[in-house]
Amino acid sequence: MFTALLDTCVLWPSLQRDLLLSLAIEGVYRPIWSTAILEELEYHEAKKLVRRGADEAAAEERAHRLVETMRLKFDDAVVTGWERLDGSYGLPDPDDEHVVAAAELGGAGAIVTLNFKDFPDDKIPSGIDILGPASFVHDQVSLRPAAAARAVLELASRTGQHGPKLSPTQIVDVLESRYEMQEAAALLRHQLADPS
Repeated sequence: MFTALLDTCVLWPSLQRDLLLSLAIEGVYRPIWSTAILEELEYHEAKKLVRRGADEAAAEERAHRLVETMRLKFDDAVVTGWERLDGSYGLPDPDDEHVVAAAELGGAGAIVTLNFKDFPDDKIPSGIDILGPASFVHDQVSLRPAAAARAVLELASRTGQHGPKLSPTQIVDVLESRYEMQEAAALLRHQLADPS
């Protein structure tokens, strides 16, 4: 199964994160991350919730619960031992070294990120591609359209807890308009309309 490291920046937007993790639950690919990525996610998720009006304690609890749920659902996703490679890649931002170290040790074929400038090709080990979430999702949907459609249906069934209830069509519309996933959205619409 294809393994991809998910950088913090692609896990922070809620619906995008939920889609990426729903695809993984359906067995479309295997996600990995470092403890540093989870710590960053928990911190930034809590800050986002506070900006949206949650009190600080409630925001920290929800962010912690999110990360703990990710740890439980994907109990083999945390890459350990990456610290020994930290600092060995010569990245423009030394704070991103843990991302490449975890990807290499975890056997990732891709790092899914929005920070392309921080991961120049000449600093990345061979066999690891740097992909944006739109490109990555398109690749996964095109390879496993039925599983991807099931992921969207399951995702729709879970909406409404902390935001509006969304239909599968509405989710695909948001993926296209907010996250620029036009190609994946077209494939998902086709699959959802004709699941045979």
